[in-house]
Amino acid sequence: MVEEKRFGKIGQMKPGSYVLIDGFPCRIVEFEKSKPGKHGAAKARITAMGLFDDQKRTLLKPTSDDGEIPIVERSNAQIIAIMGESMQIMDLNTYEQITMPVPKDIEGLANGDEVEFIRYGTSIRILRKKSGQ
Repeated sequence: MVEEKRFGKIGQMKPGSYVLIDGFPCRIVEFEKSKPGKHGAAKARITAMGLFDDQKRTLLKPTSDDGEIPIVERSNAQIIAIMGESMQIMDLNTYEQITMPVPKDIEGLANGDEVEFIRYGTSIRILRKKSGQ
C-alpha cells in the first residue's frame, strides 16, 4: 500500500487535522503562531500525537512553508479470528484480510465484532468497537 500525502500551508493547519512529522502521521493537538519579527517570518509551533504509536511530537516551521498532510483511510472491518496476541480482520469495503496485533486499549473484542479502523501505508489501528451488535 502506498503512503499517500498532499501538501498544505503550515499556517492554515488546525487542531484535529493530520500532519506528517518526521515521516510519522500525527493528529494536531496544539497549534501556536508567533508574530513575525524584525528580520523573520511568523513561525508556527505544532504539537501532535502519533496516530499509531501515541508519541508526542513537535514541529516548528515558518507559517508560509508547506507541510505534508497524510491521507489516512478510515474504514470498517469485521473480526474474523483472534489468535493469542494477533488477530485477523476483514475490510468490509474491499474484503481484504489483514493480520495485526490485538489492540491493548480496546476491551471485549470477539470473533464477528465490527470495528472501525484507520490505515496509513502498512500501519493499522483499531479505533473502536462499533455498537449495536
